[in-house]
Amino acid sequence: MGLPPGIDLADKRRQLLAIIRRRSLLRHRDFTLTSGRSSNFFFDMKRTVFDPQAAPLLAELLFDRIKGETVDCIGGLETGAIPIVALVCARSWPEKPLKGFFVRKEQKGHGTDQRVEGLLDAGARAVVFEDVTTTGGSAMQAVGAVRAQGGTIVKVVSVVDRLEGAAANFREAVIAFDWLYTSRDFD
Repeated sequence: MGLPPGIDLADKRRQLLAIIRRRSLLRHRDFTLTSGRSSNFFFDMKRTVFDPQAAPLLAELLFDRIKGETVDCIGGLETGAIPIVALVCARSWPEKPLKGFFVRKEQKGHGTDQRVEGLLDAGARAVVFEDVTTTGGSAMQAVGAVRAQGGTIVKVVSVVDRLEGAAANFREAVIAFDWLYTSRDFD
């Protein structure tokens, strides 16, 4: 995925943090989060995921978080997880090929009319990705869809955890949770 040789994971992590801070961290306005909560800061992660320097860094760092897991596929809830899953799927080849999928918030009502799109086989072991977690509600929608298809959740991985309850909610649901950064990393 086009990373210069000789850059270690710690350097990649610092570089990605700087890009997220510059491109995606919005401050000093009132934002309504998916959870319904209000905040004076917001992570618009699409601005990072579609950055040509950030995309391979993100793919490498997220793949590193899961490559040691026994996992068949990766996915998440539309739309935030879609580009992340595509990047990590591409990075996984050929070292540890992972199939990808995404979960629609609701069925389309046309075409195949499936809630889960992509490659999620019945009984698969899956990692769910999230761009930003607050309470974990969005990721739990994806977890529910995987389980409805007979799949097992290995863990949920977020790019940024806002530290507003997601970890506790996943712990209560007995789901492993990992992240690249927390909101404290951006103070």
